[in-house]
Amino acid sequence: MDETTIRTFAGLLAAARMQPEPQRLLFVFAVAEPPPGEVGSGRVALTPRVCVDKLATEVVSFEALRTESRASIPHWDILFVAALDGRAGIAPNSDEAAAPLRMMLESIRAGRISNFLTIDHDGELVRLEPG
Repeated sequence: MDETTIRTFAGLLAAARMQPEPQRLLFVFAVAEPPPGEVGSGRVALTPRVCVDKLATEVVSFEALRTESRASIPHWDILFVAALDGRAGIAPNSDEAAAPLRMMLESIRAGRISNFLTIDHDGELVRLEPG
């Protein structure tokens, strides 16, 4: 998917659905909080809290995903998104998404976030600078 043409979550869904192979979207919901041992320092880290994978066709809208997310995580600040391509017209299943989701979590925890789309709580694409 071409990140330069994606500006919103709706744009992400449209791009995912237009790909030649079916897409499984990987979502990591994160909260902004002080790093461990740095409460009061003013520094903030994005800490992954919940991850989920869904076929692009299973996600109706950002509002629906946000409403569904409240069952697992009432508050989150940033949604990290990546996609897995299918092969030969067959979408990846959840088992195939497990290892990429683990790698995604490790990358986010290490501050390596440039490979992911980042969406705010309103469904808008945001650019984050690692720090």
